[in-house]
Amino acid sequence: MDRQMEKFVDFAMGSSFSVAVTGAGISFSAGGLSSDDSSPSAMRDLMALGSEDVARNEPERYYECLDKAFLHSMFSVGPSPAHRMLARMEEMGKLDGIITTNIDCLHTIAGNKNVYEIQGSLQVNRCVDCGRHRDSYDIWAHGAAPRCEACGGGIWAFPFYSHIGLNFEKVQQAREAISKAELIILIGTKGPYSNAYWPYRNKNAKIVQINPGRTAFDFSADLNFRKGADGVLFELVEEIEKNHII
Repeated sequence: MDRQMEKFVDFAMGSSFSVAVTGAGISFSAGGLSSDDSSPSAMRDLMALGSEDVARNEPERYYECLDKAFLHSMFSVGPSPAHRMLARMEEMGKLDGIITTNIDCLHTIAGNKNVYEIQGSLQVNRCVDCGRHRDSYDIWAHGAAPRCEACGGGIWAFPFYSHIGLNFEKVQQAREAISKAELIILIGTKGPYSNAYWPYRNKNAKIVQINPGRTAFDFSADLNFRKGADGVLFELVEEIEKNHII
């Protein structure tokens, strides 16, 4: 174990309240596209998915777009190793919450319970005609566009009917969590929408960033891992398990 990982283990073991902040990078090895992906093609896809007319009048086309961008990774590939390591950390009592801009539900699918999806996700859905909610990601798992049980209308997911806006209930939960955090782990995020929660962080928290590229968080971090998250979090959990009594 190198010195950088040794410090990370010490931070994790010494923290009584830890929070992860995740972005698109954590989903790349699962084949996913998340809402903070800044590439032009990704943004064009998101704008197309955001059309209410498509959701209402061409639900199968809408479903096909969602399948290509998100559903395949959710239901065919599944969570990345990094997602699963965060779930294991929560199970061990070493992770208390996840703040994410991702909408792919992979943290929930992996097993995390305290997930603050600040831009909503595919588990917050409503009918484009009557407005009835169907708040479960399972409705997208059946190979066809879901229909409203009340009126038969098409179903539209929060990130698209909000035009990639914020879910303020989750933002408030994220602010509360990060204000208590003694350790903040930044994973695969460049910081979009960080102004919604970052100013509320505990200023004494240790900050660890895991990202192959440079980000706005570089100078805030106590440790910077210039690697993908899968390997780093696997090693972290392995070391925690050696030292942790459940």
